[in-house]
Order: sequence, then structure tokens, then C-alpha cells
Amino acid sequence: MNENWKDWQSPPGGTGNEFDNAAIGALAHLYRGEVYRSTIWRTRLDTTTNWSVVTLGIALSISFADPNASPLPLLLVGILISMFLILEARRYRYFNVWRARARWIETKFYAPLLLRSAKPDPGEWQDVLAKDYLRPQYHIGFWRAMGRRLRRNYMWIFGFQAVAYYGKIIIHPLPLQTIDELLTRMAVGPISGVVIFLTGVLFHGAWISLTLYSNFLDKKKHGSSDGVEGMG
Repeated sequence: MNENWKDWQSPPGGTGNEFDNAAIGALAHLYRGEVYRSTIWRTRLDTTTNWSVVTLGIALSISFADPNASPLPLLLVGILISMFLILEARRYRYFNVWRARARWIETKFYAPLLLRSAKPDPGEWQDVLAKDYLRPQYHIGFWRAMGRRLRRNYMWIFGFQAVAYYGKIIIHPLPLQTIDELLTRMAVGPISGVVIFLTGVLFHGAWISLTLYSNFLDKKKHGSSDGVEGMG
């Protein structure tokens, strides 16, 4: 057995930073439970992402099925995808609790155990973990969670939606000839094309701003680790 690991063990009923065999076994089961819960919530995140991809695919099928088909479904699907993003951000806040706990145990307990040249962290990591169980709370805010989901998945979904919409406008029913014709095709009922264009710029600009801002907050708190090592 690792010499450093021997030094970390104590007789039955050990205290402080030391663990006896029973405590080590209990911690191992605790870790398995946290990994299981994070896996369950990871699956739920994938579900909402899949819903977004499927609804965008349906909108594409409807709009590109015929040259005279309306591009309106590609606009409306943006609202639906936004609702999925909000739902996924709420789910991510739950997922992040279990992920952070499991990662905390990995970096503070298992990693020092596996590194033969390293001594187990004598810091207050146990107190941090215990307090998180005694007073459970979200580790990140809602907007940071939404920004993370945008960076991971939704920025690509929204980007593809925008490209598909303008592609539809440009090629159907006939290839575009002038900019004025572009604005005319973008009009929806009594709403002019200029209003639709400015709304689209505001819509996607807001998501881009949130993506950059949340990335700044993550870098400020975690540096280059992007939050993979800490509780948050």
C-alpha cells in the first residue's frame, strides 16, 4: 500500500482529516451515489437538447418542402428552442450540484490516493463537502447555467436556425436579386421586413452577449479549468 496512504489512515474512529476503513467504504458509496445522480440529470439535459434538434428539423422540413412554403416555421421554432433552453438551464443547475460533488471527491480524495508521490490533501475539503450536504444550494446562478448550455450546444442550434432562415429567404421561391427584395420576403403579415430583421438581430445578439458574459464569469471564478475542479 502507498506509504502516504498509510499515514492518512487512522485507527477505528479516526478524526480530523483521517479515515478508518469503514469511513473510506462509506465515502466510496457516497461517491457512487453522486455519480449516479449526475448521470441521471445528464440524461435529462440530453433530452431537452434532442427536443430542440428535432423541432428544428421539423421546421426545416416544413419550410424547405416547397419553394412557395413560408419561412415562418423557422422563426417560430426559435421561440420554442428558447423555451427548451430555459428548461435545460434549470435542469443544469440540479445536474451541476451532483457533478460538482462527485468531481470534488475525485480531486480531493481519489486523486491524491492514486498519486503515489502525492500526499492526500490535508485541507478543509471535507468541511466544504459536509456544509454542502447540510445546507444544499445551487452552485451557479440561472444565467450562468443558461450561458453554459449556450456554449455547449444551443449556440450551434440557434446559428443553424439563422442560417436556414436566411437560406430559405435567399433561394425561395426564386434566387434573390436585390436587398429590397430580401426585406420584402422577410415581412410577416402586417409586420415589415425591417422589424423582423431588427428583432432577429436583437434575439441572436442577446444570446451571443449572454454566452460571452457567462464565459467571462466562469473564467473569472475558475480560470482555465472552466469549473471542472470546483464546487460551482
